[in-house]
Amino acid sequence: MTTPICDFVRKYNENGILRLHMPGHKGKPLLGMEGLDLTEIAGADSLYEADGIIRESEENASALFGCPTFYSVEGSSHCIRAMLYLVCLHARERGEKPVILAGRNAHKTFLSAAVLLDFGIRWLIPEKTGSYLSCLLTAEEVDRVLREADRKPAAVYLTSPDYLGNTADIAGIAKVCHAHDVLLVVDNAHGAYLHFLPEPVHPMDLGADMCCDSAHKTLPALTGAAYLHSGRGRPDILAENVKNALALFGSTSPSYLILQSLDAVNGYLADGYREKLADFAAAAQVCRETLREHGYILTGSEPTKLTVCPKPYGYRGDVLAGILRTRGIECEFADPDFLVLMTTPETGREGLDILTEVLLSLPRKESVPEKPPWFVLPEKVMTPREAAFAPACTLPAEQCRGRVLAAANVGCPPAVPIVVCGERIDAMALESFRYYGIKTCCVVREL
Repeated sequence: MTTPICDFVRKYNENGILRLHMPGHKGKPLLGMEGLDLTEIAGADSLYEADGIIRESEENASALFGCPTFYSVEGSSHCIRAMLYLVCLHARERGEKPVILAGRNAHKTFLSAAVLLDFGIRWLIPEKTGSYLSCLLTAEEVDRVLREADRKPAAVYLTSPDYLGNTADIAGIAKVCHAHDVLLVVDNAHGAYLHFLPEPVHPMDLGADMCCDSAHKTLPALTGAAYLHSGRGRPDILAENVKNALALFGSTSPSYLILQSLDAVNGYLADGYREKLADFAAAAQVCRETLREHGYILTGSEPTKLTVCPKPYGYRGDVLAGILRTRGIECEFADPDFLVLMTTPETGREGLDILTEVLLSLPRKESVPEKPPWFVLPEKVMTPREAAFAPACTLPAEQCRGRVLAAANVGCPPAVPIVVCGERIDAMALESFRYYGIKTCCVVREL
């Protein structure tokens, strides 16, 4: 597997060229990697008009993933906006106003895209709801919603895997969507590695039309490295406009450090990664089973993510995260109900052993009876775009009952809003805000 971006930058750095171009550090060390940090000089190619080393590297990635693959240096958020723009473009080509049927646990980037693109949203909520972070829809539920729709949406949009490690029935839902002539678009930010399992379960392997991956979440890439994948044989307008869509939302100064990282990951994936991943996934399963044997309850089906439900063991998730921190372990995410531990082959068996030893050393206590609030879909008053452009103010959450949310001010992780901008904050929402520690809200100013 060639690494053309890495090779070009390394050679340029070694030649000692006088850098009369950006960036301003001129290759002189401040942090240490400045010599490898370039801009679009001659020979370095251009991300959104790639016809040289970047194009070659993206073709390498496409061969590895088995579908047309394009780079982002601004995370999956960039790719999500681009994918949704392509959905809107596809709908308008068919003379339709774009409406997207979306799982309610969508990342807040989905909402920022709705503000920018002004598409309609219909929320998908499964019959059996649990945490607001999950939206485990069945193919039958999606089929029923599509059959009952007065007009078909342009696309179904799902998050899989979700933050808790749950994976949707992408294969079944893809068949349903295509039977209704509807696109399936997947936020697969947490699942870049899924294509390389012994039985690939990446969304593009299972029939999705487009999806994004955050390479930095589960592959050894720098933060911000991501992929946008497009399915073969999908509508021409999708394939022909991917670069334009990425360029529309992307910086004109893409990070060459992140591009090199994506380029280097190609070599990593081609050099025995499948075997390494299979071995580690088996070790993670042993870890999972050991914890269960000692009384821990885990949730989720994602092979390398360990999501602990600690209340039956006597701990809140945020409390357990604090205990692990004192033992030299930092988790990905914790709230009252869950502790999310993201592992990769780089964690190694040694890392899994350390985690197991620490968790098993904790005494089991009386279960915590506290239950999370039940989710009820709030009343829609405005579109996300209308709410985002309305005069707004920030108030203490307890003063916001009856007000309309103007901005989804949820942090990342998990970046999944409880109330969506344009919805009314009701008593149930306030209960959730108290439970999850949300202190303030940006609301539409009352005139």
